[in-house]
Amino acid sequence: MWAYDADMRESLPELQAVLPSPVLVVEDEPLLQQRLQGILAQLGYAPDALLLAATLSDARACLASQPVSLALVDLMLPDGTGLELISQMRFESPEMGILVVSAWSSEESILAALRAGATGYVLKERDDIEVSMSIRSVLRGGAPIDPFIARRILQLLPLGDGAGSGPAAWPPQTPPTPAPASTPGESLSEREAQILRLVADGLTNREIAERLFLSRYTVESHVKRIYRKLAVSSRTMAVRAGRARGVIE
Repeated sequence: MWAYDADMRESLPELQAVLPSPVLVVEDEPLLQQRLQGILAQLGYAPDALLLAATLSDARACLASQPVSLALVDLMLPDGTGLELISQMRFESPEMGILVVSAWSSEESILAALRAGATGYVLKERDDIEVSMSIRSVLRGGAPIDPFIARRILQLLPLGDGAGSGPAAWPPQTPPTPAPASTPGESLSEREAQILRLVADGLTNREIAERLFLSRYTVESHVKRIYRKLAVSSRTMAVRAGRARGVIE
């Protein structure tokens, strides 16, 4: 999925010469907003080429004030869903690049974002290089899909009958039944509570993995379950919810 990175690096000067702007960054978590600003700066964007919005209403105000050439959008916002914003931007600017940068990896979230008009979808847990590559792909007219998400989408495709009957309809009418998901409001396990406390201490997934002698992917899986159980979409929101539940002192 990321095999084209070398070509992208080689043509970066050309990309910087034609960077479309302004860029709308819709993200309510300050640290992630700063991270995306840094990635865009590395691509050649000046600070005054970036419009920052932490809520759906702020994003709509930015769009009302001036046209936008590229948007990086989180799905879960304090006052609504990024899906509404994606639909609006796609309707108003059919050619705009819209990259979802989200913690959610469920089939429903992925397909809803793509149907709403998202150009690509990358998970927040990816490192800066991978997120940067996704942005570059969108700038070149591509449609980057996170490898994990691509696998999930492929799992939804029905198998052919081998009789040469042609491709099956997309999306499948009866997708496979997903594994039982955590129910919002469900209590955190002892391990999940431990990980949430380390998140509150400011540790990254990689640092938590090293502290607990777990793989990074195991930690990421725990964090996703924590998000689902607490019905949140960011680390900051998870910490707040954990404190409200008494999981974090």
